[in-house]
Amino acid sequence: MQYDVVIIGSGLGGLACGAILAREGKSVCVLEKNKQIGGALQTFVRQRVIFDSGVHYVGGLDEGQNLNQLFKFLGIMGKMKLRKLDEDCFDAILFKDDPKIYRYAQGYDRFIASLVAEFPEEEEGIRRYCDQIREVCSKFPLYNLRSGDYFEKVNVLEIDTQTLLESITTNKKLQNVLAGTSLLYAGEPYKTPFYVHALVINSYIESSWRFVDGGSQIAIALTREIVSRGGKCIKHAKVVKLVEENGTVTHALTDDGKRYDGKLFISNVHPTKTLELLETDMIKKAFRTRLNSLENSISTFFVNIVLKKNTLPYLNHNYYYFDESDAWSVLNYTDETWPKGYALYYAATSKNEKYADGVTVMTYMRYDEVKQWQHTFNTVTNEISRGEDYEAFKKERAERLFKLVEQRFPGFTDAIESYYAATPLSVRDYIGTDDGSLYGVVKDYKEPMRTFISPRTKIPNLLLTGQNLNLHGILGVTVSAISTCSEILGKDYLVSKIRNA
Repeated sequence: MQYDVVIIGSGLGGLACGAILAREGKSVCVLEKNKQIGGALQTFVRQRVIFDSGVHYVGGLDEGQNLNQLFKFLGIMGKMKLRKLDEDCFDAILFKDDPKIYRYAQGYDRFIASLVAEFPEEEEGIRRYCDQIREVCSKFPLYNLRSGDYFEKVNVLEIDTQTLLESITTNKKLQNVLAGTSLLYAGEPYKTPFYVHALVINSYIESSWRFVDGGSQIAIALTREIVSRGGKCIKHAKVVKLVEENGTVTHALTDDGKRYDGKLFISNVHPTKTLELLETDMIKKAFRTRLNSLENSISTFFVNIVLKKNTLPYLNHNYYYFDESDAWSVLNYTDETWPKGYALYYAATSKNEKYADGVTVMTYMRYDEVKQWQHTFNTVTNEISRGEDYEAFKKERAERLFKLVEQRFPGFTDAIESYYAATPLSVRDYIGTDDGSLYGVVKDYKEPMRTFISPRTKIPNLLLTGQNLNLHGILGVTVSAISTCSEILGKDYLVSKIRNA
């Protein structure tokens, strides 16, 4: 049969596009190479503890906020178990040799009051910082669920985060506290645009939430939306070729030889990987070269820890720790200085609200460090050992990370029952990026246009979606899906439906 829409990849972007278009009466087929749908939404279970692979908390889910409205429109808002993080502290920022805990509170009034309590002489700067965030966010139409065009945001694209922070305060500690969640977007000083910082942090300040028993609930709910409207989500279906004939893509071929015909095709895999699937003269060499020249963000090393029963109290907030006073420094490690910081997330479970069952500790890791094992491929459906030397590498790195955590949280190591480490190779194999990039294409304020990728391609029935188009994260990718579907349904029509959902 021929589908109205064939979607390659079941990450959030692909599933959101599928749900939107299925709700519009289109026949949808989503093709996923892995055993589990969801991309970075995937969860896994170790010793009966559920761990998230990528989504540890989300923002903007209070009534009237943007992600809440988007999830209502997608038909999934009431179908997930959520827990709001502590309103007086959703993120806690910690620095070596500084005993203070710098708290990010929910809601702008609380957020300001919490920081002014630590920096009483900096109230004017803190208020200006919040005003700047809201001003920048107001310039992004789809982020605010309204129609508009690119030119609204032109004036706010060309300023970097660190320069903006220096403009609102000369207090170095406050600058670093405000940059304290840069691990959420692989921030680099004097490079990362302030709009990236603003769009991410604004969402969490508005409201912050954990998914109880894992973020795969989003993928499951979206899949049910698609299937309930006659669509299909097919697992173990790795697309190896998109066939173009007479100026349009006619079908996708999977590695098992199956053919999926469609009128429209949406690719949720990295744009460079999408082009590798195509043999066509319609995509110019200059465009391929531009995409291939874009820098992907750094990858991650994370350890998922099963805790001994009733040893660590469950804390309803996250920690970001820096092993020096500079919050941007975590990226600039050497083999001797790694790790220079980490993020620590508690797993929210419906079984026990008093004590934590599991914790995830995450830090940066460059792909080059695991390149010697790049010929190996290991997923649940394709379990292959990468060798004893790889296991020894993971063990040594996990122990170094635990040693750093132990400095600020004495007794942490004693609470560990077992742990499971993942490297950039794990990200590569499950998410499908060549280098395990976690946050998509690196944004640079000096070249804002270069890193914006249109959902349209030169092939009229092939569209792109996902974190590499505009912004990563649950909200960023959902907005990218709206952008992609606007090319099919019309932006004014789609925005109206979202607002009235």
